[in-house]
Amino acid sequence: MSWYDEFVGRLRLPEPTMVTPGQALPGRAEPLVVPGKHYVSGHSFKPPFPAGTQLAVLAMGCFWGAEQGFWELEGVYCTAVGYAGGFTPNPTYEETCSGRTGHTESVLVVFDPQVIDYAAILRRFWEHHDPTQTMRQGNDRGTQYRSAVFTFDDEQARTAAVSRAEYQERLSAAGFGEITTEIAPLPDLSAFFYAEGYHQQYLAKNPGGYCPDHATGVTAA
Repeated sequence: MSWYDEFVGRLRLPEPTMVTPGQALPGRAEPLVVPGKHYVSGHSFKPPFPAGTQLAVLAMGCFWGAEQGFWELEGVYCTAVGYAGGFTPNPTYEETCSGRTGHTESVLVVFDPQVIDYAAILRRFWEHHDPTQTMRQGNDRGTQYRSAVFTFDDEQARTAAVSRAEYQERLSAAGFGEITTEIAPLPDLSAFFYAEGYHQQYLAKNPGGYCPDHATGVTAA
């Protein structure tokens, strides 16, 4: 048990819980304004994307560092940060952090499957956070920091389930607990809500910015 788990245990803080659709904030009809180009690659991070590219949406705690880990991969066309898995349309960062939208901070990854496949994207996902921490990553605590894989089709769902089972074996062998990562369908890209412009590629714009590493040190297959 980490010092943080012991500290929280002593405080007896209640575990963050998901809001229901009826409790969620109303949001807004209009999407937030975001820049048109990726700060690092110069590519558009909004559709349409080049023919043949595929999409992945992943949540692994604070999305600033998570996004950087994906845009650095060969074969990734562009990335973006946003909110997914909740109920509030077009939420703001402050609304999401309130825990009243149901969303978790997420990263959209647009990739070329001829260069990097979905399984490799998932390997980066598992290896760069702690998927056994419920509703948090390190000191970042709340439903907006929960671990999740949002899938666009049955093939992605199957690949994610197999990947989770394989990584669980490795984590268990290393003494870690059960993976709490949510695997859930995303109907289409309209269910991924782009975050405000200042969050996009944040660590490229602010190299000294907050970038916690909660990796377990356990490698994926």
